[in-house]
Amino acid sequence: MTTSLSLPGRIAQGLTGFGFGFAKAIAARVGRALPVLVALSLVTSGCANRVQDVLQPLAVTPTGTSRVTMLVATTRKPSENPGKLFSGDRGTAISLNSVDVSIPPDRNRKAGEVQWPSRMPPNPQKEFAVTQVAKVQSEGQAFDWYRKNRNTKHQVIIFVHGFNNTYADAVFRFAQIVHDSGTDAAPILFTWPSRGRVFDYLYDKESANYSRRALEDLILQAAKSPDVSDVTILAHSMGGWLAAEALRGVAMREKSIPTKVKNVVLASPDIDIDVFRRQFTEMGPKRPHFVILTSTRDKALEVSGWLSGGIDRVGGSDLRPYAPLLDELGVSVIDTSAIATNDPLGHNAFADSPEIVRLLGRRLAGQSLEGGKTSVADQIGMTAANFAGSAARVAVAAPVAVISPEAREILKRELSSNEGKMVDGQIAY
Repeated sequence: MTTSLSLPGRIAQGLTGFGFGFAKAIAARVGRALPVLVALSLVTSGCANRVQDVLQPLAVTPTGTSRVTMLVATTRKPSENPGKLFSGDRGTAISLNSVDVSIPPDRNRKAGEVQWPSRMPPNPQKEFAVTQVAKVQSEGQAFDWYRKNRNTKHQVIIFVHGFNNTYADAVFRFAQIVHDSGTDAAPILFTWPSRGRVFDYLYDKESANYSRRALEDLILQAAKSPDVSDVTILAHSMGGWLAAEALRGVAMREKSIPTKVKNVVLASPDIDIDVFRRQFTEMGPKRPHFVILTSTRDKALEVSGWLSGGIDRVGGSDLRPYAPLLDELGVSVIDTSAIATNDPLGHNAFADSPEIVRLLGRRLAGQSLEGGKTSVADQIGMTAANFAGSAARVAVAAPVAVISPEAREILKRELSSNEGKMVDGQIAY
């Protein structure tokens, strides 16, 4: 006898037709997702109580604090509210601003945390505060900003935020990453039209899609500038999908990714694992070095996979068995599953962990991977290995024998070949 669930009309009939086993599997998937959805709801309610309009600059520049100056490029729609600057709606142009953020003295804060204002105006000794906002009206002004803020190595770091981020969220988070990492690379934030609401996942995904060309242009402008020697891209969550798509687009437009783009860090990338294989292949053979931070305890990516038809996300998968093969293709994997994080969803370890964020800044911001030097990924690995269980554990590969030689060759061919030849009646895709 088959059993149907108490669902209306054809849905119940369809489940009955498939039998109890199928219905039970669906119920199990929903059941696994429910606790995470509850956690998401709690996170949302907490964020809803935050002070808004925090981008209104202070009347007086504070003393005794640190300052991060960033260039912000956005595809968001401008807001008439000076404390908000941009909404979560989609704009019709790319807007540029220079934003200065004051960060409290280290004695008054914990590395890895954003001390959000509890009121307006904020207390700069204990909270993040904006001290200056200026429109960048022309390419000349953008280059002037860069020349003023570049380091001696002429390095740029571009950050692409993830799902559920307002403009202010992205600004404060990037300011925290820049400060806590200790990087002196010129910081450029690319913020796309996320509504900053947990239950607008599909809207955000389409907004990331909407912003691909704009990020491509930003990457190319940075790479083609004679004043820039080195570009690192750091992307989180859904921003990882956007960054991978933009790099794929750059490769198709320019026939290859510019050599100045040397390092790409995908932190908890919310990318369908099959889609990433295609993106990676279509970038062509001259790819930058990729570092992927993964965690099998990432509950946000667990929900994303559930919403996406049960397909694993790159950032939520155990890639350790494939580490030797990925290393051959220029991809390093770091498993952060054991990291201690303040995020109940385990999705923000890349920024919450002082150890990881310092490594990202000091060791990834444009450092060379050439010429017999220890690779950046190796440096991260050696350092992270010393953190023991309190921080990240490096992805230790399973014995190569776990993957058969035939499987290794197939995977390597799929990820490295773009010839499109027909073999046994099939064209590799």
